[in-house]
Amino acid sequence: MLKFLIEKEFKLFFRNSFLPKLVILLPVVMLLVMPWAANQEIKNLKLSVVDADHSTYSQRLVQKITSSNYFHLTDVSSTNRQAMQSIEQGKSDIILEIQPDFEKNLLKDGSAEVLISANAVNGTQGSLGSAYLTSIIRDFSSELLNETGMTKGKTVAPVISIVSYNKFNPHLDYKVFMVPAIMVMLLTMLAGFLPALNIVSEKETGTIEQMNVTPVHKFLFILAKLIPYWIIGFVVLSIGMGIAASVYRLFPVGSLLTLYGCASIYILVVSGLGLVISNYSGTMQQAMFVMFFFIMIFILMSGLFTPVSSMPGWAQAIAGLNPLKYFMQIMRAVYLKGSGMADLLPQLFALCIFALGFNAWAVLSYRKSR
Repeated sequence: MLKFLIEKEFKLFFRNSFLPKLVILLPVVMLLVMPWAANQEIKNLKLSVVDADHSTYSQRLVQKITSSNYFHLTDVSSTNRQAMQSIEQGKSDIILEIQPDFEKNLLKDGSAEVLISANAVNGTQGSLGSAYLTSIIRDFSSELLNETGMTKGKTVAPVISIVSYNKFNPHLDYKVFMVPAIMVMLLTMLAGFLPALNIVSEKETGTIEQMNVTPVHKFLFILAKLIPYWIIGFVVLSIGMGIAASVYRLFPVGSLLTLYGCASIYILVVSGLGLVISNYSGTMQQAMFVMFFFIMIFILMSGLFTPVSSMPGWAQAIAGLNPLKYFMQIMRAVYLKGSGMADLLPQLFALCIFALGFNAWAVLSYRKSR
């Protein structure tokens, strides 16, 4: 009986000319576009310079700043007031004001002042832009110290050499961080939305009444709905991993068996949630809106863009009820750290609880008349 029910589901899936194309095209488009667009690195900041010194050192400082990939000189003003007007007009993001006697103070006292004013309407851009600019100025100061042996007072400033080593993502490539997370988001959308529309679509077409008069048990009926989307989820994950390997040269450090084993549980979680929503929905529009509501909450509180640990305490408590958060941690841990099953037991336990809860709810909430 189960075999024929699964066969029916696959026939319904492939009879729809749009769904097979969606399963193929959505992962391709999202993984080719999203890692480049969803990038929190701040580059090409529009810089306005107010140089009140017009010295050799001030010009060298401006050249050093503009030669980086972070700043683009768009305005040179004679006063701070003029530079502020360029910010108000959207021509500049950050102002660097070099004080008079900048070079003289450097050579005489070993120190000089500059003023950084950032447009903080976008708080992230303002804070990171100021931090980048401060870092470049400090590097310039170190260069001058090495060149001239400048001292502050009579004490030679000590030179400390710092060597940084970034584990798991040595080149600090943001795409390495985002690609595994986007694969999780794809699984959530496809393995969640498609089951959510499945039962309710049969309600609208009237075919669900024919199933209700058959001796098929509710458990078998729900299982037959889950298995096709479980397989489709593996197809989506495989496509995503293929694109990650071929386009971004990103390969999982950990075991593929661990990755697919954890994914098999997670697909059951989101598919079970989709079936629960489908059972309670009367129309496809209602099911789509309810599923969209849950997926948006899941994505925003999963740690996809911002760490869960940086959220307020009440938000972290809500995120603890988010299955997407646990699978996001698993994907990044396996892909970047090479974690094994033993390292992922807390996340796996949480996903198993969600899978049992949602699928049991799906079976119990399906109303079948005998």
